[in-house]
Parts: sequence; C-alpha cells; structure tokens
Amino acid sequence: MFDEKKYEAVIGLEVHTQLLTKSKLFCGDSAEFGAAPNTHISPVSLAHPGTLPKMNKKVIEYAIKLGIALHCDIERNNYFARKNYFYPDLPKGYQISQHTTPICKNGFVTIRIDSTERNIKLNRIHIEEDAGKSLHDADENYTCIDLNRAGVPLLEIVSEPDMHSADEAFAYITEIRKLVRYLGVCDGNMEEGSLRCDANISIRLRGEKKLGTKVEVKNLNSIRNVKKAIEHEIERLIKLSENNEEIIQQTRSFDAETGTTFSLRTKEEANDYRYFAEPDLTPFFITAEMMESVKQTIPALPKELELQYQKEFGLSAYDAKVLCEDRSASDLFNSILQHTNNYKAAANWLLGPVKSYLNENNIEINNFPLTAKTIAELIKLIDEGKINFSIASSKIFTALLQQPDKAPLKIVTELNLLQESNDDTVTLWIDEVLQKMPEKVNEYKKGKKSLIGLFAGEVKKISKGKADMQMVNKLLTEKLNQ
Repeated sequence: MFDEKKYEAVIGLEVHTQLLTKSKLFCGDSAEFGAAPNTHISPVSLAHPGTLPKMNKKVIEYAIKLGIALHCDIERNNYFARKNYFYPDLPKGYQISQHTTPICKNGFVTIRIDSTERNIKLNRIHIEEDAGKSLHDADENYTCIDLNRAGVPLLEIVSEPDMHSADEAFAYITEIRKLVRYLGVCDGNMEEGSLRCDANISIRLRGEKKLGTKVEVKNLNSIRNVKKAIEHEIERLIKLSENNEEIIQQTRSFDAETGTTFSLRTKEEANDYRYFAEPDLTPFFITAEMMESVKQTIPALPKELELQYQKEFGLSAYDAKVLCEDRSASDLFNSILQHTNNYKAAANWLLGPVKSYLNENNIEINNFPLTAKTIAELIKLIDEGKINFSIASSKIFTALLQQPDKAPLKIVTELNLLQESNDDTVTLWIDEVLQKMPEKVNEYKKGKKSLIGLFAGEVKKISKGKADMQMVNKLLTEKLNQ
C-alpha cells in the first residue's frame, strides 16, 4: 500500500451505462446483446449517405430518472453535438453526444466504507451513442469489426476527482451498478460491456491543492478490476515520483492476468474533437410535466427499503442491507411477503438456502427455479408444525429444486416426512431413548442439565427427523424432572 501520510491519490471515474432500451439511440435497430456479428444494423447504423437520426424518447426518460435518483440538476434545454474522431468501429467518423448541455449536472453518489458514509460529487451525466466493437482475436491476420453495438444508447456518468482510494472507487461503482439495476435503466452486466468504467488517476503530496499529472485506464470491465487497476496505478505513480522520474499523461489498459497496466498512447492535455451542434437533430425541451411523470416511475431505492425492512418487518440492519444489495433479491422478498407474514423466516430463506444454492451453482437470482409462493408454502408448513426447518432446508428444498412445479406439501407427503406431533408417539420415542441411556439420565438428575440436548438428538435420530422437536423438548423436560 502507498504511504498515505506522504501522498494522496486523486481519482475520478467515467462510467458508461448501456441503457435497457429495445432499440438504438437514433434508429429502430435492436439494442439486444449477444446476436451474431453485424445482424443488428441498418443504413442508419452504418451511416449511409442520406440517412437521418431519430431520437429515442425512452433514453431521455431514463436519463431524467437516473439524474433525479442521483440528486442532479436536470437541464431543461438540451441539444446534441458531433464529437469528431476516427476509430475503425465508429461508422460515421463522429459520435453524437452532448457537450455544452449535459442533461444532468452536479449531484452525488453516497458510498459507505466500514461505518463511514461520504458523498462523491458528480460533474455530469450525458447521453451519447456507443461505438461498434473491434475484434482482434476472430482472425489471426485481420482485425474484424462488429457494428451491432454502434448506436446503442449510453449514459456517461462523470464524477469529479473526488475519490482518494481504490476502496472508495470500488464502493462507488458498486453503488452505481446497484442503483441502475433498481431503476431498471441498465442491467449492470460489466462482463457483457453494459457497464464500463474509465479511471482517471493522479497522485499529489498530501496537503497540496493542485492536481497531479493524470493517467487514464480505459475500459475496465469488472468492479474487481477497477480496484486492482487503481491500486496498481497508484503504486506505479508513487514509484515514479520517488525515483524523480517524469509522470507522463497517457492512456493505459489493464491486464487482468498480471494485475498490471500498460501504455496505449500518450495523451495530450486537450483533445480537439471539433464539437458543433448536431444539424440533423432538433434541440429538445424537458417539461415540468415530463419531469413529474418520470419521477412517479422511480421505485423505492435501497436506502428507503433498508429502513422499511427494519422498521416494518423487524429485520436486523445487516439482513436488510444484504437483501437490498440486489433488486432481484428484494423483489423476490417482497413477493414472498404477499403470501406470508413471517418476515424473518422469508429473510432467513433468502439469505440462507436460496443464497447458498445460487452461489454453489453460480446463477443469478432471476434464474432461481422456485416461485415466491412455493417458498411461502414451505414457511407455512414449518409454522404449522408439519415439518421443521432442518428437514425443509435439507430435503424438501432439494427435492423442490428438482421438481419446481410440485407443491411442497405433496413432496413432504411423498417422502413421508410429515412431522409427528402425536403425544403418544413422541412419548414412545422418548421412553426408548431414556431406557437406553440410564447412566446419562442419572447424570442429568444430578444437575448436568446440558444432557437434554443429547436426549433430544437421539429422539430425532430414532424418529428420522419426523419428531416435533418443540414437543420433544417439552416432554423430555417433564419426564426428566419427575
């Protein structure tokens, strides 16, 4: 780690968020991920002469939605500009973006490191179109171009240089991904490129106000890589400074295998993109009615839900936080509560067996095979004393995952796992255990009360897990204290 007493790192992040629209920003081509190369294209995507762009209204709504959620000032008068530069996968030779009038200004992202909260200031959020993709490993002799992504709508979230550690950057990206998923504006899948991050990093002597020479690490495609790349760059820049070597402003890339960065190109202080207003798109004005309409579509966000889960449902702060880390998890929790009032049991199932299954099988909660109603039925069977949690989680849950369309009670019946609550039957099992362990019974009666757990465990074995353990403990205590 770097010497925090001598140096201060200064970090700003640019996060490119691909929006969950069905079509591209300026034409009707599909924006869906994963199609065969160059199948989601048209003359507009390919920038054929004479073609004209047409604005996707949903993009404006998503931009306003994100801006409101991040406490931004929403710019009412907007227009697009041409940003001129050449890349082989940029069909027009320029990118349509926003320059002078970003749709969202200022705002902040609240992050938490341990128990400390801090607001990371935002500079802007603006709308722009994505470029295509260069494929360097599809052919050994040539670079191939896939233009499916060309024209897909992006929101670029630009922070101020307001972070000072890789941990803060990690927390910042985590919060943004969580938020865009809750809002439904982006799926947040960094592996698919729908959330990408460029990190601007510099160092300065602690107490210094002037920013140091920055380097930019491009196209980081996982939160973990953002953290690793920043850690590596801070160490590299400090070594250069300590050795009195010049720090050059440059663009770098991150090698995830080695955990190091390498130079792509030296970057000048300013780029001449020759911005000018896009002549083929009219300016657009955001009305107060549109602002209010979008505001009504914003769902309860994580912090609000955490407080609700604690206040209304009696969950711990930890359980509430974990449930709210992913919108799919909180949605499933809310759906379960439509079928049961046992809030704690619903949380325990999601944070216990369900989460373990997802982790073991490396799948998202959206692909979890059981419905909210099925989980609620399991909870009901336990609450009614028909099965216990141990049997439910180890046997019934496993069987349901194999046969998700079956009712839990039907599986319980088929497997002959209905819990035995008949006094006479349970008493017979208890008598059998106590008769086999007379010495332990004497020890219990002489004061070794902890042995009741041993007796209860033996009853559980004899009953093959079918004994109602609350009744077992009650009857055992009565018999042993006679």
